[in-house]
Amino acid sequence: MDPALNRSLVFIGFMGAGKSTAAKHAAELLGIPCSDSDELIEERSGMTAAQHFEAHGEPAFREAEEKAVLDLLGQPPQVISLGGGSLGSASVIEALDHHTTVLLDVDLDVAWSRVQGSDRPLGRDRAGFEYLFREREYVYREIGDANLSSSDRPVIEAALPSLVAMAHGGAGLLRMLWADVKGGGYPVWIGPDALRDAPWPLPDESRRFVISDSNVAELYAGDVPQIAGLIEIAAGERSKTLETAETVWDALVQQQATRQDHVVAVGGGVVGDLAGFCAASFQRGIPVVQVPTSLVAQVDSAFGGKTGVDLPQAKNYIGAYHQPAAVIVDPAKLVTLPADEMAAGYAEVVKTALIGGDLLWERVSAGDPVDEQIIRECARIKLAIVASDEHDEGPRQKLNLGHTIGHAIEAVTGYTQLRHGEAVSLGLLAALRISGAAELREQVRALLEGAGLPVSFPGLDVDAVLAATSLDKKRLSGPVPFVCCSEPGQVHYGVEVEPDVVRAAVEELAA
Repeated sequence: MDPALNRSLVFIGFMGAGKSTAAKHAAELLGIPCSDSDELIEERSGMTAAQHFEAHGEPAFREAEEKAVLDLLGQPPQVISLGGGSLGSASVIEALDHHTTVLLDVDLDVAWSRVQGSDRPLGRDRAGFEYLFREREYVYREIGDANLSSSDRPVIEAALPSLVAMAHGGAGLLRMLWADVKGGGYPVWIGPDALRDAPWPLPDESRRFVISDSNVAELYAGDVPQIAGLIEIAAGERSKTLETAETVWDALVQQQATRQDHVVAVGGGVVGDLAGFCAASFQRGIPVVQVPTSLVAQVDSAFGGKTGVDLPQAKNYIGAYHQPAAVIVDPAKLVTLPADEMAAGYAEVVKTALIGGDLLWERVSAGDPVDEQIIRECARIKLAIVASDEHDEGPRQKLNLGHTIGHAIEAVTGYTQLRHGEAVSLGLLAALRISGAAELREQVRALLEGAGLPVSFPGLDVDAVLAATSLDKKRLSGPVPFVCCSEPGQVHYGVEVEPDVVRAAVEELAA
């Protein structure tokens, strides 16, 4: 890793995010200088940033802050930490175009716990603090070239090669989200021409074996550089079986893949789940790079390391956690996606917006079309949840919103009558009915119906769905736990629901 940067690495984020700590870690690891805009203000004024703010007022402080930041951005490439409010300056935002900006993402409650009781003038009142957090959030997300959720040194060290590649100008116009998981994490690259511009996460001596399906292989498998072999499966959920997995394993053996090599999954959710499972189990595990080409995969299934295949009785019953080496997302690849497949992916967008609330729900509830920003925000929300619970022992179960009944409907209909997203559409409506959120259910129903998704399934075998629901993977010794949503951003997992309430929700779908 070459420490000589072509552009500065500039850490931004809200107060309490850990920008100064992260910047110092990065500079120490690279062996290059580190500067902090607040420290420069103190050096010039003889007062801390908080004291300057109190003595001269916010307008004077912002003027001094702008000058300090612009001076730092005009120096030779280094690592820089900026004050939380410095992005209020149009001149600063313009100057950042010539650098690599790293957003230190932080949860509101975590930021408040770090700032509360400090000398920061803007950190004394919780209501004002929260207002400022929401006000700045959009700007941070738009300006950040890279997104990290932790300032811990191991996270910075793991992400640093990807950040340095960006600072060298080696990632084109791509944005990067860092997935913080055990074992070091991985980059998620999002943007146009991602397969061309994303730094490949594995060395050249690790050969690339592409797994794709009959619909996608002809379109995009050839975009993967330096392919050593191609394994093509039939398109559709019915290929997500142990029989197909055995076919893939046999092909890897025939093509002489070794433990040094890796799999590249090019396709939608079925390809990603199956290829990931085959990689997790082939020779006890080889790496996988996910290249999602469907909306459902780009906003959900390609991230988080869940892999697997279906059984006739239940969906995703056989599988393993196997985190990818990288995920490479090019939203432009969605232009070849049929309208009904795009609609199916939209169900996962709505689900994620209900979980995340805030900015994503604001856009989705307004009926905005899916664009790169929405895809990126869906990925960010899922990665944050997975970082807190990699193996589905708690908060990650929120991502199952709408899936308990949705998966049961898929199994009952033999994985042939509905796409996954169409089943999730029905499952979301059932989950909101179970949650007692009637008004929100109607709002979501309108969004789903407007996208061309089913909002009812006349003739659905209610008893069969209820029986299949009892096989949900989240069930342990007691009743099946449900994920409920009272309002956007307020999602609860592990909820016990009376059987008659579940029945009524499924019967409503079948009416």
